[in-house]
Amino acid sequence: MRYRRVGNSGLVVSEVGLGGNNFGRRLDLKETRAVVHTALEHGVTFIDTAESYGAIPGASEELLGEVLESKRDQVIIGTKFGHHKLRANAGPQSGSRGGRSAIRIALEGSLRRLKTDYIDLYQYHRFDPGTPLEETVSTLADLVREGKIRYFGHTAFRGWQIAESQHLARLQGGNGFVSGSYLWNMIERWAETDTVPTAVHYGLGIFPYFPLAQGLLTGKISRKEIPLGARLSTTPELATNEALDVVEKFSAWARPRDLSVLNVAFGGLTHNPAVASVIAGASNPQQVIANIEAAEWHPSEAEYAEIDALNPSTPWTE
Repeated sequence: MRYRRVGNSGLVVSEVGLGGNNFGRRLDLKETRAVVHTALEHGVTFIDTAESYGAIPGASEELLGEVLESKRDQVIIGTKFGHHKLRANAGPQSGSRGGRSAIRIALEGSLRRLKTDYIDLYQYHRFDPGTPLEETVSTLADLVREGKIRYFGHTAFRGWQIAESQHLARLQGGNGFVSGSYLWNMIERWAETDTVPTAVHYGLGIFPYFPLAQGLLTGKISRKEIPLGARLSTTPELATNEALDVVEKFSAWARPRDLSVLNVAFGGLTHNPAVASVIAGASNPQQVIANIEAAEWHPSEAEYAEIDALNPSTPWTE
């Protein structure tokens, strides 16, 4: 396992991270423990979850709290607050989901469920247009000073939001975001034309989410079959002809080199030095090991150029 610094911060994480979106949804406590322990045994140090993850919001954090209670010092925990889907369940005192009250209420809940005194990386899950960024950034900086969080990051920001938030942090003379998590994989590459360059400019570490394109880049999906239990089995419409064309190109390139589509999926992202950790979910220990082994391959500049040409990045469209 290789380890990388998160942007310009002092935070260091494993190059392969473990996503917690299956915990408390597809996996129970026993299954979660098996996946997490396998990850730790193979050098994974970064585990990513959110207050919104689980069949019931908070379920993922609760299971992780149980599993990691005696192993807290072995793990960098990332969790998230402020998902818009949770707003309907907010109490009257929480206010806007990106506001000071909402953040503190959400954090206390996460700390309780995770059975910890601090969060290593606290991430703003979805930008809240109803709250000034000044308020969100200053509140998170306060939490760092109080020792309740070590660092903070964001997910799904656009380029202008990254720039504005870092500018505000500088004006306030405090801490700013150290990371950004964006939809980014070797099929969906629009982030490379907006958010990724902006994040790199401001010294942020990047955590690509959906790095395996909902399973399309695992090598298990074909035009003929979507395996039962695969993530895409519930969203088969994502397996478009265009996406499958790209998968077939990657497979044809990888096969004579004794590589797999999974190698391409990880190597294509880790080739960028700004990527801190590629976070992939897993539903069993075997998937954890497969992801870690796939990430051991790092493409040369020439190999990356060939991969890049098979599916060049295109501008983002809304």
